[in-house]
Amino acid sequence: MINFSSFYQQISDSNLQYWLETIPALLGDWQRAHKHGNLPKWEKILNKLNYPAPDHLDLQNNVTIGTGNQLSNGEKEKLENLLQLLHPWRKGPFHIHGIHIDTEWRSDWKWDRVSPHISPLKNRTVLDVGCGSGYHMWRMLGAGAKRVVGIDPSTLFLCQFEAIKRLTDPDLPIHLLPLGIQELPPLDAFDTVFSMGVLYHRRSPIDHLLQLRDQLRTGGELVLETLVVDGDENTVLVPDDRYGKMNNVWFLPSVKALVKWLEKCDFIDVRCVDEDLTSLAEQRRTSWMRNESLVDYLDPNDITKTVEGYPAPKRATIIAIKNEPNHDLV
Repeated sequence: MINFSSFYQQISDSNLQYWLETIPALLGDWQRAHKHGNLPKWEKILNKLNYPAPDHLDLQNNVTIGTGNQLSNGEKEKLENLLQLLHPWRKGPFHIHGIHIDTEWRSDWKWDRVSPHISPLKNRTVLDVGCGSGYHMWRMLGAGAKRVVGIDPSTLFLCQFEAIKRLTDPDLPIHLLPLGIQELPPLDAFDTVFSMGVLYHRRSPIDHLLQLRDQLRTGGELVLETLVVDGDENTVLVPDDRYGKMNNVWFLPSVKALVKWLEKCDFIDVRCVDEDLTSLAEQRRTSWMRNESLVDYLDPNDITKTVEGYPAPKRATIIAIKNEPNHDLV
């Protein structure tokens, strides 16, 4: 069974220690109640990842674990087969002992767009909301973060993250908790909070922004990336049913509307640092993700539209600072 004791030990003398009053019970409930049918199979895979500490670790330029020379060809083949059993791999890429996990998303491209605009992460405590399998968490650690915590309710993402961590160093200050942000008690402790690719999945986007704010210390930085549409401060797209075949997309604001929402939630210094149309090269089907991908979500006759006729995915990155507490906000 996946064990969170290392996380508890590492935060016991940190500014996250107040989570120890509630998080162990939440994770205990998750472990007792979790019914995902594949979890026992995935845990068996994790238990087979008994490999020596890597002879090389690069988290600054990419996520590279080990060289291609440390393992024998047979060991590499066995490792690749084990990792393939955790298919589909959506966020990456990862380079592990010469094995290239070519994920659906080129998440490194997103990091390259976002990272030049954020405050330096050196010695910062970071929360990554909706972190997926943790690719960006590793890049945050590589950028010098003191501690990185990711939250994502997906069991597969948790197992993929655990696989990568077991192949590096289990004592590194990086942890993924299978929880949603709505389950976390307000902490007011993180220096930087990331929410990338989450807001449009929330039925109440304002509540999500307030939940993000409640995890930040005063003066802390929010890095928010989400789908947007063109328009003025009053423009918000609410899909009738599905958007890009997704049935859990609720609100796609314009950048100007999103800035207004953040200011309404008492963030200051709100600014858009990047807008980017998602390309077919950035999100695509690979041997590590063999299901449908972006090409299947767009109109085959006009890739500027989704199959439903909405504007094709465009993402914006907004950076904002948590203001002094305003007790009039709920």
